[in-house]
Amino acid sequence: MKSDGSALSLRRFWRSAGFAWAGLRHAYASQANFRVEVWCGVLAVLTALWLDVTVSPVVLCCALVLSLELVNTAVEAIVDLVSPEWQALAKVAKDAMAGAVLVASVGALGVAAALLLPALLHRLLG
Repeated sequence: MKSDGSALSLRRFWRSAGFAWAGLRHAYASQANFRVEVWCGVLAVLTALWLDVTVSPVVLCCALVLSLELVNTAVEAIVDLVSPEWQALAKVAKDAMAGAVLVASVGALGVAAALLLPALLHRLLG
């Protein structure tokens, strides 16, 4: 692999950031679940700010779910590339990645319930 020079190069950083932004745009445009997770994350962060609870666990959970969804998208693309025909192991890889996203999402819901629900009930019920 060809090096683009120093690891501290600002030009190299912006080029890499452009690749990352392209990946995010592709996932948002092509993956319905990613779009749902982005807007659920925005809603969760805004709710945490409104309720004046600690935002960092909410942001961390959102980042985990979105990151795993991006990895899931990448794994699906690679599996489809190397195995265009149906293969049992390809199914295992895709299902395992979907399971990872599901586990992270359930964990994020648990964190949201533990952090946001008591504050929401307190605010609504007085």
